[in-house]
Amino acid sequence: MAFDLSSRLVIGLASSALFDLTASDQVFRQAGEQVYRDYQRDNQDQPLARGVAFPFIRRLLSLNQLNPENPPVEVILLSRNDPDTGLRVMNSIEHYELPITRAVFMQGKSPHVYIPAFDIELFLSANANDVKRAVAAGYPAGQILKGEIEDDSNDSQLRIAFDFDGVLADDEAETVYKTTQSLGDFHQYETSREDIPHTAGPLKPFLKRIADIQAMEALKKLQDPSYEPILRVSIVTARNAPAHKRVINTMRHWGIDVNEAFFMGGVEKAKVLDIMRPHIFFDDQKLHLEPASTRLPSVHIPFGIANAE
Repeated sequence: MAFDLSSRLVIGLASSALFDLTASDQVFRQAGEQVYRDYQRDNQDQPLARGVAFPFIRRLLSLNQLNPENPPVEVILLSRNDPDTGLRVMNSIEHYELPITRAVFMQGKSPHVYIPAFDIELFLSANANDVKRAVAAGYPAGQILKGEIEDDSNDSQLRIAFDFDGVLADDEAETVYKTTQSLGDFHQYETSREDIPHTAGPLKPFLKRIADIQAMEALKKLQDPSYEPILRVSIVTARNAPAHKRVINTMRHWGIDVNEAFFMGGVEKAKVLDIMRPHIFFDDQKLHLEPASTRLPSVHIPFGIANAE
């Protein structure tokens, strides 16, 4: 009997996002494939260090406690390794006691073509080319940026932050601004359409799944007042009034509530993010990500006009 993943939030995760592969990649680049294979075999029982996405994934999987018989979250490893060299990655997953059991090994090829086979709603990788190919094919994907990320084991909350345009919504508004180069024209355009919902962007289905899990947490809180919800979701956007109205009306149309919204109006987003300390932040523009990426888990979504080459 075939197993159906369509009812779950499914994340496709490259090993480069979950673990720090700096040493392994250096061996491959400097000594070639065979030495790399020998290196990974010799170290297959030596756990890899935690990577940028590890704190996010660990907390996301903890949400499966909401329904252990039918867990709401599934994480699938999508790896450029072959099964032999990929054994170290799977052993590391076992070492950290992460409930990840499904894996795809592609021996040097990009695994993004298998995203629809597993109903994946977000593919995370440190490989920029793999992410760009996925987005070009119409799949939701983001590049994990390098950074020194600390994981506070005493912090059980999972904080997820999103930019709006080019991430949750499409790039319609950004196209208007880049075309006119006028903030006044942008505000006029958005005000005239404040009751017209934006078309969904690449991560809207992911956010909808997150919202569904938040609803599960709310129900559990009603049944058990001692339960402390794990998820907290924020929007951090460069918009400000009056362009905020279309964002709020779009979220209402989608039937999605978020916990916080920051309409920054050009103030550097890192100032808010340093206080919020999200476990992952998604933005379509690296200029908004780079100030915080060295210390906060940051994901570049290479979508829309902001990333046109």
